[in-house]
Amino acid sequence: MNADPISDYLTRIRNAQSAGHKVVSIPASNLKKEITKVLEEYGYIRKYKFVDKGPQGEIKIALKYNKVTKRPAITKLERVSKPGLRVYSKVHKMPRILNGLGIAIVSTPNGVMTAKKAKSENVGGEVLCYVY
Repeated sequence: MNADPISDYLTRIRNAQSAGHKVVSIPASNLKKEITKVLEEYGYIRKYKFVDKGPQGEIKIALKYNKVTKRPAITKLERVSKPGLRVYSKVHKMPRILNGLGIAIVSTPNGVMTAKKAKSENVGGEVLCYVY
């Protein structure tokens, strides 16, 4: 049993990219599905597919690389809020990553979204991770 499934999710993506894999398979949950949708919407992954396999199911993520340099689209995935130390942010204190070049993924009462979108919807929440 994993104590922090979101850290496991991010680590699997990080490890697959460093190994040069094209696809990574991750056990599914509703929160992971929402984070995957945000990553695809902002162009950090190529595409994804939800597979109903067993009681939990899994997410298959096609990773994205630069065609010329073969470098991954995601330079860094950083977990912010952890089970031992939750990090919440109010609307006016939403984090801005690399002056807007990266995204902060936030879990709000309106769903999982980027910090920029949460700010435009005037809602705060738990900062899950930074992606750039």
